[in-house]
Amino acid sequence: MSKGPSFIAAIDQGTTSTRFIIYDHNARPVGSHQVEFTQYYPEAGWVEHDAMEILESVRLCMAKAVDKATADGHNVDGALKGIGITNQRETSLIWSKSTGSPLHNAIVWMDVRTSDICRKLEKELSGGKTHFLEACGLPLSTYFSAVKILWLMEHVDAIKDAIKKGDALFGTIDTWLIWNLTGGVKGGLHVTDVSNASRTMLMNIKTLEWDQATLKALNIPAAILPKIVSNSEIIGDICKGWPITGIPIAGCLGDQHAAMLGQACRKGEAKSTYGTGAFILLNTGEEIIKSNHGLLTTLAYKLGPKAPTNYALEGSIAIAGAAVQWLRDSLGIISSASEIEELAKRVDSTGGVYFVPAFNGLFAPWWRDDARGVCIGITRFTNKSHIARAVLESMCFQVKDVLDSMHKDAGEKGEVKNAKGEFVLRVDGGASANNLLMQSQADLLGSPVVRPLDIETTALGAAYAAGLAVGVWTEAQIFNSAETVKKDTVFRPLLDEKVRKKRVDSWCKAVERTFDLADLAI
Repeated sequence: MSKGPSFIAAIDQGTTSTRFIIYDHNARPVGSHQVEFTQYYPEAGWVEHDAMEILESVRLCMAKAVDKATADGHNVDGALKGIGITNQRETSLIWSKSTGSPLHNAIVWMDVRTSDICRKLEKELSGGKTHFLEACGLPLSTYFSAVKILWLMEHVDAIKDAIKKGDALFGTIDTWLIWNLTGGVKGGLHVTDVSNASRTMLMNIKTLEWDQATLKALNIPAAILPKIVSNSEIIGDICKGWPITGIPIAGCLGDQHAAMLGQACRKGEAKSTYGTGAFILLNTGEEIIKSNHGLLTTLAYKLGPKAPTNYALEGSIAIAGAAVQWLRDSLGIISSASEIEELAKRVDSTGGVYFVPAFNGLFAPWWRDDARGVCIGITRFTNKSHIARAVLESMCFQVKDVLDSMHKDAGEKGEVKNAKGEFVLRVDGGASANNLLMQSQADLLGSPVVRPLDIETTALGAAYAAGLAVGVWTEAQIFNSAETVKKDTVFRPLLDEKVRKKRVDSWCKAVERTFDLADLAI
């Protein structure tokens, strides 16, 4: 890594919290702060965020992280070279260019209010659910930004008026942050990056530009869309009025793409991030691989305007850590998320209980918005420890479903194996700190799981992208940081193969029980 007192910072704007982390030139965190923000549930299946509250969370985290770094003796002032941004993907917002005010709350990625729009489009478009797959790599789903834009255009009068007047700007959260950080109404830059753009269902994954045929088919005006840039380049400087000013924003990636970079995933390598949801990506290099098994074709990263584009296969799981929050907040079984491991360890199995957290439907590889959560296999013997363990294992089973699909799509040539011929899964995110969860993941996969020393690889990936653009690090340094491998924790499978197969079969039966349970009248 580069010499001298150089620091790089990252804004990590997630689904339930925002954090700001400052890294030294050895990519070690020297100051950080994190705050949770409000989740709004106006109706069943609807999830919204207050975009102004998100801005304030960024402001607070910035100030507190700098204070902490300074208090620990790190002279960040004058030595901060760049800032990277990573964000919750697909969450969609439209605001006024003239006032800077959101015209509606942000509609969060897991929100399913657009189910009717998706069904209507499936009937109207010649290709049905796969109509945009060739151009954009994504099936029609409530998940992606395009249908959220359609809902906002259809239901919010202020947005209809602003579009007519040329006063409306659309963005995912990265775009909202960049616009405000670089000036807002006083010349803020309206920009997104290729990874976030690839999740809107509006960008052509080959040309990396907004797909005109898709925009026309959906009747979405191109004028409201931001400019698309690479993941690693100087975008613009942070303006006055923020705790840090004059520093270039030099990197931007959607959270899962940032985690791939933070894990230094090359072609053939996969990672799983355990956060509110769980997201598994396999880097397929410069090759676009179309999935026949329920996965998405997306971008991994593009590390500079002239750099090659790396693509990925992705499986997205809507509910992972959110199920633990549900146990805490809705059922009161635990009082903090960290308690679940100790509670689940009181029993050595789930006692035959299977929990499928299809709260708002199921994403990959099932893609069933009619699914709803189930907990089955309950007997008089079942207690809260069995349920806690079943909740943890539900994450592992879902990740296995996705990886099985990846193996089918990518095949032997699309995977990198270790010296023992094993496919290794790299893991990160807050829930990966749970040792029982990681051991269960290895057991149910039948292959090793590797957890890095720093599990916040999403923020690290954003920092890497920014540091690369401003010359703090080189690409070789990022991808060859083998010295950190010695500090990784490796979880190896211990479960008997016959037991594993029986449990996977039971899980699949439980998943099938969730189908067609949604009350469409809600």
